[in-house]
Amino acid sequence: MTQQPKLKTHDARNLMLTCLGLLKEPKKKANKADLLSAIRRIHVLQIDTISVVARAHLHILWSRLGAYDTAWVDELHAEGQLFEYFAHAMCYLPIDDYPLWRAVMKNRYTGWKRLKEWADKNAELLENVLSHIREHGEVRSADFESGGPKNRWGTRKIEAMAMSHLHHTGDLMVARRVNFHRVFDLRERVHPTWQDENTPDYETAIRDLALQAVKALGVAREEWVADYFYLPKRMVYDQLKALAKDGFLRVLRVEGISKPLYLHPDNLALLEKAQAGKLKSARTTILSPFDPLMNNRTRVRELFNFDYLIECYTPLAKRVYGYFTLPILHKGALVGRMDAKAWRKQKRLQVIKLHLEPWVTPDSGLVNGLAKALVDYASWQGLETIDIDWASDEAFRQALIAIS
Repeated sequence: MTQQPKLKTHDARNLMLTCLGLLKEPKKKANKADLLSAIRRIHVLQIDTISVVARAHLHILWSRLGAYDTAWVDELHAEGQLFEYFAHAMCYLPIDDYPLWRAVMKNRYTGWKRLKEWADKNAELLENVLSHIREHGEVRSADFESGGPKNRWGTRKIEAMAMSHLHHTGDLMVARRVNFHRVFDLRERVHPTWQDENTPDYETAIRDLALQAVKALGVAREEWVADYFYLPKRMVYDQLKALAKDGFLRVLRVEGISKPLYLHPDNLALLEKAQAGKLKSARTTILSPFDPLMNNRTRVRELFNFDYLIECYTPLAKRVYGYFTLPILHKGALVGRMDAKAWRKQKRLQVIKLHLEPWVTPDSGLVNGLAKALVDYASWQGLETIDIDWASDEAFRQALIAIS
């Protein structure tokens, strides 16, 4: 039996950071093509409505590319290079991946169960919405006036519910966004070159998505693979075993993790560099809570020894670190988190609380690295001043204030 390769924990971390585009500082100022390449590399650029600092999809790209023109994301979307769909939550996805997701649309409902149940009882309304769009062109929720049932976020228009359902089934696509509001149109108008007969079978699509996830993560346990695109677990687990048996994936071990991990053959050269200790990071950056590195709590805890939970959904009295904490990545380790808010009219970035991990002893490298990251992060958003209200280490806070 072939012996499984072994990796030290820090080398496995660096391999994952390399594959996710987070190991090193960008070598040059980013252009629009670089944005598209970064999205193709990670496959999922998560979209979220929270805008207390930079929006998730914009922040995720900044962590990889540095400062860039945020309008490029909307331009790539409008040009048909990206599309929106529910992958790991709602995401921008490369249009190259559309065939795989079209197979998902046809075989597995990705929306809420209650939305599907509601839609099954309102077939006539769904057809009326489709007919309206077919006749009058693209629409937003704001173009309709009627109310609908209440949920925990308030009253939702029935037409908006219909469009959301039709987006999950693939009958509608998001043509573009205006002030972050989705503009829907028929699939055949948004993606006119697509022919539905080119849709792969469902099993093939899930297999290819699983391979994409393994490659993007660098090293991945079966649970991490399934969660990367919210794929059906049992199906993915069986396919991963079959892919490894047939030589399409390699199996390896990482110290401290009991279960075997998978490696894509395209990452074999990186594995060798990792084993030789040639993948190293000297950079410091600030991550979005929705970054692909962070979006599986178990993975981050097991591989990076960082227990992270976004607390904006946690009642105020039970929050430990703050409403919207941003993880801090330094030299390949997750060393802390900061609760931040952008005051755009004042052009001010407020760091409400900055917690370092208990094992971290801040040195000049961390002070200088985080100070630079804070200045770059604020400047990219058009913010001119930075306030740090509190930190778990007061001397560290004072040192940051002195140079940021």
